[in-house]
Amino acid sequence: MLDARELGDTPSNTKNPAWMVAQARKVARLTGADIEVLGVRQLTAGGFGGVLAVGQGSASPPRVVVLRRPGTGPRVALIGKGITFDSGGLSLKPRDSMALMKTDMAGAAAVLSVLPVAPAEADLTVVLGLAENAFGGASYRPGDVITHVDGQTSEVRNTDAEGRLVLADLLSYARTFSPDVMVDLATLTGAATLALSREYAAVYANRARLSRSLVSAGRHSGDQVWPMPLWQGYRHALDSDIADRCHIPTTNVGAGSITAALYLQAFVADVPWAHLDIAGPARSTVNAGVKHLGATGFGVALLCRWLADGARF
Repeated sequence: MLDARELGDTPSNTKNPAWMVAQARKVARLTGADIEVLGVRQLTAGGFGGVLAVGQGSASPPRVVVLRRPGTGPRVALIGKGITFDSGGLSLKPRDSMALMKTDMAGAAAVLSVLPVAPAEADLTVVLGLAENAFGGASYRPGDVITHVDGQTSEVRNTDAEGRLVLADLLSYARTFSPDVMVDLATLTGAATLALSREYAAVYANRARLSRSLVSAGRHSGDQVWPMPLWQGYRHALDSDIADRCHIPTTNVGAGSITAALYLQAFVADVPWAHLDIAGPARSTVNAGVKHLGATGFGVALLCRWLADGARF
């Protein structure tokens, strides 16, 4: 079985959504977890408008994978963004930025890799959203309106902000499993990297205790996270005239990582939830210490420590 670093470093001409499904099946066999794989037909029936839109421009169809392993602890849902390659879609990335995008599935790699090493008592539901954001005649467009699993709608303004559209579906779907707490991991915004560089991830939470417990777990595990505000004063920047909200700001308030988290918060209802924007520490640009050039596996040690500490929220 490949670990999170190996998953991240696998080239995207090998690592498409179907390949990631195969890795998830290996984890399920190893851990005894139940696994369900949703293909295009099931995603369409389930209303996964974000996953389908992001993946529709690729020759490799999108998938959503759910792995469930019961335990005696709190019911924890771990949710991972799994964009196996991100061209930016019609809002095309610059060449240099695109070269790093084989690791845009680092969130999915992390939560999948937690299962084999999580404490035995942990009750886990792991949800992976797998898609390739490609450029093609079938690609979704700026101006599209997407309907998500829970019926909420999003106006698309930039197809390179695809991860949050996928996570909106995953968070809505994860709620149907009645979790006590949800944590999502995603290489979501360049703004988080600008704010915290490559040693810290940004953590947003709708419960102060959950934020504190993740910060503590990060301090002890070495996967460090810094608490960021879910400042409601920026929510107006996501207003849309044609949908429930826009997935990126329509007015220049800055705070790109915060507004992304505010967008996601709309899909968690009242479930205790944390969002980890791991765009910075998920990738290393140097060989130094325990890190090697490329994918770092950030989040695995953090989540395992948090689970071992009782998954406090």
